[in-house]
Amino acid sequence: MKQIKEKNMVFGIRAVMEAIDAGKEIEKVFMRRELGGELAKELADRLSERRVPVLRVPIEKLNRMTMKNHQGVVAFTSSIEYQSVEHVIPALYDEGRLPFIVMLDGVTDVRNFGAIARTCECAGVDAIVVPMKGGAAANADAIKTSAGALHKIPVCRENSLHNTVSYLQKCGVRVIAASEKAAHSYVEADYSGPVAIVLGAEDTGISHDILRICDDMVSIPVRGQIGSLNVSVAGGIIIYEALKQRM
Repeated sequence: MKQIKEKNMVFGIRAVMEAIDAGKEIEKVFMRRELGGELAKELADRLSERRVPVLRVPIEKLNRMTMKNHQGVVAFTSSIEYQSVEHVIPALYDEGRLPFIVMLDGVTDVRNFGAIARTCECAGVDAIVVPMKGGAAANADAIKTSAGALHKIPVCRENSLHNTVSYLQKCGVRVIAASEKAAHSYVEADYSGPVAIVLGAEDTGISHDILRICDDMVSIPVRGQIGSLNVSVAGGIIIYEALKQRM
């Protein structure tokens, strides 16, 4: 049976608790469905306090990750330190800068995540916002694809993207969604002020809850037979249109 080789893997209840106590950023935790006991409950409570995604899975899945004594718990630590939008935005305004943010809704492919992060860093984007659950991990593949950009640009992992959009709007940030459903072209939008560009998953796009509260919705014209662009390519096109206006 092939095992997962991941240097950021931590397994065992006490080992994961020690990683938390040491200040490690936990990306996600896989926990055996039937796992019980006081120690397991204490771990679950700590993970809940820190809003770490916990996936309850069969023992077979954990055994595929590692055949070592995992005690029903396998965690993955993040290669980066996440930040909070509520810290980043005020700091940007304090520096006299107009926030330039990119938000990823449902982008799960780590290579797309890395490619978008590389574009963001090159274009001077101030931060990338990702969901706590349902987004690509900032793992070694993402960092490699980003050419190290994920170590340079703040990444904010938020529990609710809906609430994050509302917060950005209250802070004067115009939120623009990229969607093939949009009636007008990306070049018609105004990116010159505080702005956040939302990019969605290639298969489902941006969730309806997010789309309906965005300030604007734009599309990229497609002339060929394939109906849409890769999300990292689409992101690059819109991000650089924004950069052109902001320069």
